[in-house]
Amino acid sequence: MTNHISLKLLILLLLTVNLQGNTFAGDKINNPMLWADVPDPDIIRVGDTFYLVSTTMHLMPGAPIMASKDLKNWKTVSYLFNRLTDSPKYDLQEGTVYGRGQWATSLKYHKGRFYALMAPNEAGAMGDTYIFSAEKAEGPWTILSRMRHFHDCSLFFDDDDRVYVIYGTGEMMELKADLSDVIEGSHRQLFQREADETGILEGSRMIKHNGRYYLLMISHVYAPGKHRREVCYRADNIQGPYEKKTILEADFGGGPYVGQGTIVDQEYGDWYGVIFQDRGGVGRILTLMPCRWIDGWPMLGDENGQIPVLMRPLVSGQPEESIVKSDDFSSSSLGLHWQWNHNPIDEAWSLTERPGFLRMRTNRIVNNLYLAPNTLTQRMEGPACSGAVAFDLSHMKDGDCTGLSAFNSDSGVLTVKKTGKKLSLEMSEQSVTLSDREKAVINVDEKVIEHIELNQSKIWLRLDSDFLSGRDIATFYYSLDGEHWTKIDHEHKMRFDWQRFFMGSKFAIFCYATKKKGGYVDIDEFNYKKIENLLSQQ
Repeated sequence: MTNHISLKLLILLLLTVNLQGNTFAGDKINNPMLWADVPDPDIIRVGDTFYLVSTTMHLMPGAPIMASKDLKNWKTVSYLFNRLTDSPKYDLQEGTVYGRGQWATSLKYHKGRFYALMAPNEAGAMGDTYIFSAEKAEGPWTILSRMRHFHDCSLFFDDDDRVYVIYGTGEMMELKADLSDVIEGSHRQLFQREADETGILEGSRMIKHNGRYYLLMISHVYAPGKHRREVCYRADNIQGPYEKKTILEADFGGGPYVGQGTIVDQEYGDWYGVIFQDRGGVGRILTLMPCRWIDGWPMLGDENGQIPVLMRPLVSGQPEESIVKSDDFSSSSLGLHWQWNHNPIDEAWSLTERPGFLRMRTNRIVNNLYLAPNTLTQRMEGPACSGAVAFDLSHMKDGDCTGLSAFNSDSGVLTVKKTGKKLSLEMSEQSVTLSDREKAVINVDEKVIEHIELNQSKIWLRLDSDFLSGRDIATFYYSLDGEHWTKIDHEHKMRFDWQRFFMGSKFAIFCYATKKKGGYVDIDEFNYKKIENLLSQQ
């Protein structure tokens, strides 16, 4: 693998992995804790295990639940739902839900059960907020109720078993004891926005500690020299009055200021903050930091209020886990590390028709990648990563397109096309224009970078991503034998655009028809590698 980085960047990387004397990062948690698109976190601890939920919007299944014992090794253990069905837009019909869908879910554990409150940013026919419950974090999760919409909400069980939802900018309603609906007339405005709050003030996360109530929120002040921060409102009574303090105001790793998340304790009393940071093309990443209780406030960061580069794992010797994985498709069920772009068409993919392969069958005639059903995705990870896919193209039909993409509203794409009886490979850059209301695909601008004629029915495609110091570069390769790789001489710049997809770039495997349905490809394997040290790749 070839990566082009400057001497300065190499020195910065060496400093990152060789801090604190001769202690190397292999013994530590490198910040970012999760250098991948894991926004809007809520995290709880049950016994010796931490559980984390994040936003995945238009990807299905949705609302991933991730587990860790050491805050270093995370794995996906379940999803709250397999699909959303309130609108045909979830099926890429009559519009899309790009950048919408599931947002900012709240996760709680109360009296032996897990609860999650999730409010999709897309109108539903039966109510805009779901409450799910399960006996185990691994599921199955069931829907308890649906009710009105609550933006960026926090579910909160008080010590007296009364239940609340805190949402928006300091609004609160009480729920019925059975969580079936709100108690009408219970609405409260917990505080008034202060004069220095001139931008967003959202992302509610409510906790209780030593008898006090703490509401953590992200704040963005629109004034010269101001930026994103994490603030905390506290009160002795849940109804107020509340006072405010800024608990984190720090940038990190050459990126912008960090804000939005929550705090969690470990078994022996220490507290930690898990707060996300916008980090360009890879998306919104998670940072881990100490939480120190000072004068009754949960102050985040080290003694200087900064986010440390390295943290100690809470438990040593835990097995290595990851939320992004290779796959040989030998299982009869799809791994939890995969998500589909919008709802899948289940009859159009199979892991059993050809054991050891993922079969992807065309099922709807479309004219571009952004409307293609059954596009399969995984996150990318920093500082760099690589994903390679092996395709059997034998059963493609005229007009079929398949391949591998750095998928986002601006995508780099390797596409194998069947034209008549001929196969070709194209590397292109594609940018989608979406309507404001329906998020309908209005136009796709496509720039073809390279075109290669193919004379065989098997091909390997590879995508390398470099997120070190904001490079956000994807490079593309192909191979005719799985061993010798040809690099396409073009660097695709990956971008984060909150107005369209609102997420980081993803590995995406696709297969769609532009002329007639019924063709298919067989995927032999997806080989993934996270590259921690770019020096070893030179």
